[in-house]
Amino acid sequence: MSSSSETNAASEPSPAPSTRVLRQFRVVFNSVKTHFRQVEREAGVGGAQLWALSVIDRRPGIGVTDLARELDIHQSTASNLIKSLVERRLVATSREGTDRRSVSLRIQPAGADVLRSAPLPFTGVLPDALSALDADTLARLEHDLSKLIALLEADETSANVMLSQM
Repeated sequence: MSSSSETNAASEPSPAPSTRVLRQFRVVFNSVKTHFRQVEREAGVGGAQLWALSVIDRRPGIGVTDLARELDIHQSTASNLIKSLVERRLVATSREGTDRRSVSLRIQPAGADVLRSAPLPFTGVLPDALSALDADTLARLEHDLSKLIALLEADETSANVMLSQM
């Protein structure tokens, strides 16, 4: 870079704080979107499906209710995820125990193959990064994002919609 262009860059005013934060949101969203694309390309399933597969693999026999709880999604969303995984023969369902209404989920060989081909983290890059933050940072983020959500007058029922499904 020539010294005249360095001077021009140095003399440009710094963006407003709101612009800098907007850029940070763009970086976060683009990281999430890039990961979901990579999952789809390498594993052939969506991010939510991959996360569900990983939970079922880790907890053979898990039920739909517990899966929904672990993924922090509505039970009907979990049921729809399972339906697509069963149709693709990645997961099998069975009725076990005394309550024949409850369904147990087990990964199938094709599902295990998907997990082997999928990029990490199975949970997605944002949940993985958030889980790596310390408690004080998470508390500040939660507090500050609550203020932003209030200003947006956002529908908070969307909190249980997976990012990969947006």
